[in-house]
Amino acid sequence: MIASLNRRHFLGAAGAGLLAFATGCGGSGSGMAQPEGKVPEQYAKRQRVVIWYPWSGVPGDAFQRLVTAFNGSQTDIYVEAQFQGTYDETAQKLATAMQARQLPDLCVFSEVTWNKFHLNDTLEPLGSHFSGGSLKPADYIDQLIAEGTVKNEVWWVPFARSTPLFYYNKELFAAAGLPDRGPKTWTELREWAPALTSRKVNGQSPKLTAYFKVDGDWQFQGTVWQWGGAYSNGLDVTIDQGGAVDAGEWQRRLIHDDKLAYMAQSPKLDFSNGLIATVCESTGALTGITKDSPFEVGTAFLPEHTAFGCPTGGGGISIMAGATKERKQAAFQFLSFLARPENATRWSVETGYLPSTKAALETPEMKKLFADKPNFKMAVDQLPRTKAQDQVRLLVPNANRAIYGGLQKIYADNQPAAEVFAAVAAELRKGAESVRATVDKHR
Repeated sequence: MIASLNRRHFLGAAGAGLLAFATGCGGSGSGMAQPEGKVPEQYAKRQRVVIWYPWSGVPGDAFQRLVTAFNGSQTDIYVEAQFQGTYDETAQKLATAMQARQLPDLCVFSEVTWNKFHLNDTLEPLGSHFSGGSLKPADYIDQLIAEGTVKNEVWWVPFARSTPLFYYNKELFAAAGLPDRGPKTWTELREWAPALTSRKVNGQSPKLTAYFKVDGDWQFQGTVWQWGGAYSNGLDVTIDQGGAVDAGEWQRRLIHDDKLAYMAQSPKLDFSNGLIATVCESTGALTGITKDSPFEVGTAFLPEHTAFGCPTGGGGISIMAGATKERKQAAFQFLSFLARPENATRWSVETGYLPSTKAALETPEMKKLFADKPNFKMAVDQLPRTKAQDQVRLLVPNANRAIYGGLQKIYADNQPAAEVFAAVAAELRKGAESVRATVDKHR
């Protein structure tokens, strides 16, 4: 984290400091300076383009390989990819860079962070770029490109999009005499708990599942829908009502009354180590979980309760409005390269993220992957049933932190969900009012 500008300060300042910046550079292409870097001698005469990205490990390595492939595919542009930490850390650093008037030309944003910058007029509208090139918005999967489109203008193109999936330990399920599938409902999974937790893995009895200490509000969004609730209706907060409270209570009881779950720093690591039998994690973690688990991993749609619920999430890429015209044009060429069927396929195959384009779904490599490893097709099959998250999480300053902070009190401190979410709702309502006028103007 950046000590001088933490996430709360950045998001809270969204309506002031960044608007001032936008007035100065906005969509004018005023030629903000690029971050410092070192261009290899063989690329010195090319147009340099800087992209900030948030991935480490498997996806980070896969992204760097795509950047290298782009730089080797033509002779005019050099893309320099600079790792900036997590999605939130990348956004924080970008806000700091704005004050220094030194920006990348492209930035990878999460489904939450891009909205903050769009509301403050610091992203480049991409319509004119699409109209002048071979890449079109219709090339992307409709649902995914729609989430980065506001008032018929594209601001954020899908690249590392994801949904939560239900992961389960196939070997443990078989040893427990359970069917080789995910549970249809959470009630069914609860009924399976005695069979699963009576087994031994490395000498220990596994728990049923674990919940995220940080950022678990994304997974919990789907859970709230499954219980018939919502975080909000538009910007009107509803997390303290009905199904949201019921979902929080179900998880509280599973931890503190049933002793079948707990809060973890890394549930996916605990899953791979056999400490839990199941986990709800991003499809973007599929490659890593499969590689790290010494047992066969199964995947399934998220379980239902009174309804099905699954949010989309993950990353996409925007061009910054403050880049020069030449850098914007070069940046869009890189976006076009990433969207080529072979490259979109390569990214999904190597990471587990959803294919972002329609053509990628039809490549021989993708079809072979789906046939050989059905887990990779599960998120694609689930996608038509998913939807974008409730607006309060996407648009309200610090909303996700407020929600997962509340979940921590339920998970760790056994506080009743109704009490916790009443306090969370009060905070979210203040935040919603602080951005309502801006959101109404932009949307």
